Amino acid sequence: MSLPNRSIESRRRFLQLLAITAGGVCMGGIPLFVRAGELPHLTDADPTAKAMNYIEDATASKNALYRVGSLCANCQFYRGPDAGYGICQLFPGKAVNAKGWCSSYTLQKA
Repeated sequence: MSLPNRSIESRRRFLQLLAITAGGVCMGGIPLFVRAGELPHLTDADPTAKAMNYIEDATASKNALYRVGSLCANCQFYRGPDAGYGICQLFPGKAVNAKGWCSSYTLQKA
């Protein structure tokens, strides 16, 4: 059973538009990667940060859940340098301090 020419042409047109759109996205139509330096820094005052007990400098933490050495820099959710600011999956759109900590800290697996 063969398909009518109209449906083959529609499918071909759809695939062409899909390829053009995908190419445009890959060439910079939508930013695929954002650097932490381009994002606003997360602060202790942010509502999400408060809910997760985020501390910008954990070395001075008095939180009972904090354990010495548990820093954003060695958390599985953090991507970035060991000093300065990086990106955390838990705080999209904000840069977190590598010396920071939150109650969702999970040691990065080796």
